[in-house]
Amino acid sequence: MKKFSPNMFLMALGAGGIAVSGFAFLNYTVTHSKGLITYAMLHAKNLSSFEKFLYGFTETYMIIFTVIHLILTFFLLKRYFNWKGTKEYKQILNNPLLNSSLLVPFVSLFMTFNVVLGTVRYFVPMISDNLQAMMLPGLIAWGLLWLILMLLETKILVIAFSSKFDVSKISFAWLMQPFSLGMATVTGTGIAALATNASIAHVAAFISLISFTMAIFLLVFKLFFLFKKSLSEEKLPDTQLLPSVLMVVPILTVLGISAFRYGHYLERQFGFHLGAYFLIVTLVTFVFQTWYLFFGLNLIKKYLSKEMSKEYHVSQWGLVCPFVAYAVMGSFVFANFVPSVFLLSLIVLLTFLFIGLYFYLLAKQLRCHGLNTSDAKSFCSNNIILPEMIEERA
Repeated sequence: MKKFSPNMFLMALGAGGIAVSGFAFLNYTVTHSKGLITYAMLHAKNLSSFEKFLYGFTETYMIIFTVIHLILTFFLLKRYFNWKGTKEYKQILNNPLLNSSLLVPFVSLFMTFNVVLGTVRYFVPMISDNLQAMMLPGLIAWGLLWLILMLLETKILVIAFSSKFDVSKISFAWLMQPFSLGMATVTGTGIAALATNASIAHVAAFISLISFTMAIFLLVFKLFFLFKKSLSEEKLPDTQLLPSVLMVVPILTVLGISAFRYGHYLERQFGFHLGAYFLIVTLVTFVFQTWYLFFGLNLIKKYLSKEMSKEYHVSQWGLVCPFVAYAVMGSFVFANFVPSVFLLSLIVLLTFLFIGLYFYLLAKQLRCHGLNTSDAKSFCSNNIILPEMIEERA
C-alpha cells in the first residue's frame, strides 16, 4: 500500500463524517437552549441512566473519530503534496474519465471545517465561547480553499470539453465533482448561518451560492448521462467502482443541509419567517435519499454479500459516507418533522453500522499493509483508477 491514491482521503472523510454525525445527533435530538449544543449544555441537564450511556457513547466516538480524521488528514496531505508533482498526477488530471478523483482531498478538507465547527467546538469552551471571533478567519481560510477547488473544477470541465473521450466508460465516481462542490457549499452556508456580522454572512452566502448552483447543475447533468449509460448496459461496473453508486446519498445531504442553512441565514440577516421551509427541505431530501439508498443497496447487494470480503480497494471507503449522510439527515428530520422513537432508533442502528463498517475496512487496510507482494496482488488494490484507463490516455 505504498502507492498513493487521492482516494485514500476517503478514509479521513469517513472518520470526519462519523465525528460530525455524533454532533448532529446531539444537536438535533436533544432539547437545549438556543444555539449549537455544547458539552456544558448537555451535562447541565438531569439525564437518566440510559441518556448518560447513549450520550456518553456518542461523545466517545466523536472524540475517537475526530482524532482519526485529523491524524489521517495530516499524513495524507504530506503524501499528497509529494505525489502531486509526479507523472501519474498529470496523466490523471488530463483524463476526463479519471480526474474527478483529484477532488476527493478537497471533500475531506472541507469536512475538517465541519469537524472543527461541530465536534471540536462542542468539547472546547474556548472555541464555543469565541465562535463569532472565528468567523472572519474561518471565512478567509474557507474562501482560499474554495477558490483552489473552483479553479480545479473549472480546469476539469475545460479538459472534458476540449478532449475526446469515451462517454460509455463513465462511472458514478464522476459524481465527485458535485460532491466536492456540495461539501464546499455546506461549509460556507454554515458560516453564513452562524455569523452575526452581516458582511461576513453576506460574503459567505454569495460565494456559497456559486458552488451551490454549480453542484446542482452538475449533479443533474451527470446523473442523466450515468443513468442513460447504465440502462444501456447489460452488466454492472467493475467492482472497484460499485461503491460510488451510493454517492448520490451524501451529495443530497450536503445540498439539503446547505438549503437548510440558507433558511437560517435569511431569517437572521433579513428577518424572514420561513416556517415550513425547514420541514420541506429536510423531509424531501430524506425521502429522496430513502428510496435511492434502498435502490442502490439492492443494485450492489451481490457485491456486498459475496465479493467485497474477498478483496480490498480504497474505493470501499466510499461505502461509509452514504450511511453517515443518511443518519445525519435523519437527525435533521427528527428535529423538524416528527421526533419519533422509530427514527431515533434508526439513527442509532445506522451509527453502529457505519462505525462497524469503518473498523472492518480499517482492518482490511492494515491487512494489506502487512501482506507480502504476492498476497497483496490477489487481495489488495489501493487505487480506484483502473490501469488500462491510464494507459489509454497516456
